Amino acid sequence: MRTMSRVILLPSLFVALGATTWWVAAQTTTPPAPAAAPAPIVTVPGMPGVPDRNNLYSETVSERMSPAVAGALPRVYVPNRSAHTVSVIDPATLKVIDTFKVGIHPQHVVPSWDLKTLWVANNAEGRNDGSLTPVDPLTGKPGPQIMVEDPYNMYWSPDGKYAIVVAEAFKRLDFRDVRSINKIDFTIPTPLCAGINHADFSIDGRYALFTCEFGGAITKIDLVNRKVLGTLRLTQYYNRPDALAIIDQPGKKPKKVPDPAQLGAEICTTPGMPQDVRASPDGKLFYVADMMADGVHVVDGETLRQVGFVPTGVGAHGLYPSRDGKKLYVANRGSNQIRGKPKGPGSVSVLDFASGKVEQTWPIPGGGSPDMGNVSADGKYLWLSGRYDNVVYRIDTASGAVDKIKVGAEPHGLTVWPQPGRYSLGHTGNLR
Repeated sequence: MRTMSRVILLPSLFVALGATTWWVAAQTTTPPAPAAAPAPIVTVPGMPGVPDRNNLYSETVSERMSPAVAGALPRVYVPNRSAHTVSVIDPATLKVIDTFKVGIHPQHVVPSWDLKTLWVANNAEGRNDGSLTPVDPLTGKPGPQIMVEDPYNMYWSPDGKYAIVVAEAFKRLDFRDVRSINKIDFTIPTPLCAGINHADFSIDGRYALFTCEFGGAITKIDLVNRKVLGTLRLTQYYNRPDALAIIDQPGKKPKKVPDPAQLGAEICTTPGMPQDVRASPDGKLFYVADMMADGVHVVDGETLRQVGFVPTGVGAHGLYPSRDGKKLYVANRGSNQIRGKPKGPGSVSVLDFASGKVEQTWPIPGGGSPDMGNVSADGKYLWLSGRYDNVVYRIDTASGAVDKIKVGAEPHGLTVWPQPGRYSLGHTGNLR
């Protein structure tokens, strides 16, 4: 009996010890080291930091209003190019409550870097009496104009030191100290960028991409060393070797732009005319609206290479991120012509940043010409000028429903004010 007991107990003890040994080993195994946090974005000196490297729009969500805009009247400021006026809309009543004269051919209403002044850029096309008109957002009233050569558009250096006046007719960028905006501190010539006009900036502020409207291209500007880094020809057929060309890249031998006659009939009939530019939330890609190609080019900012093209609608023109930073609203102006006709097939496409695809498109009822503007502070409405229809559209961002407000002749780059964000990089409110 004892022998039998030993035979039974020994295996039991062996099993028990084995189990105990396994449990101790499991408890004493060193856990894997936590993943290292991504390194913060190193910005250029003077530029505010980047709180979220995956979303450069993180500070423009609805509730993040800067103390700098406290007391600003809720208004929509509409520059009417051919009327030489600015219409002021009360967004609560959808009524024009004021209209005031400015300089010749007002193109865009541009919030200042510090968010305390709105500047009307009057570029006086074909003349030599361009000007900037300051508007006080606390009163909604204009101040004395400042004479500035050809201010088609205006941006701000990421550190807030310089106003960047886009002198489109002269193919150059004029940098003016914000303390004495009527004086040019220095200029960056852009001889290969015909029709330089719209821009967006890298996530760290080192460079900007400006579109070349009349050259079908985009040019990269080194803001630190103050020079052109390269100019890229854009095309719907970016994945065809014969259709892609680097026009110029300093330090390398320029490639010859292919003869359009050798590229196929479809390319001959679709010359590019790039317009607005917006960076992806992570800052790696730049979306470029093209009113001739009827869609949005996708460009890798670091390498200055086109990596995609997304068809949107006729006359793709203005680009505006949603308040949550997940969508990009594309205003399709409804015409491929600079001077289009009223009631064209205008629409707004909603592009998803994550997928890079258009999720839905909202047509303008009865036709129209949605051009440029911005999103309301609460994100509920997209405000756009109706360039050829002399109206402003208020588009519901949940349903696509459209309200129309009559304004002056040929409305262009309107701004909605105030907007959330810490500082402005220019245009109609490129805030971060």
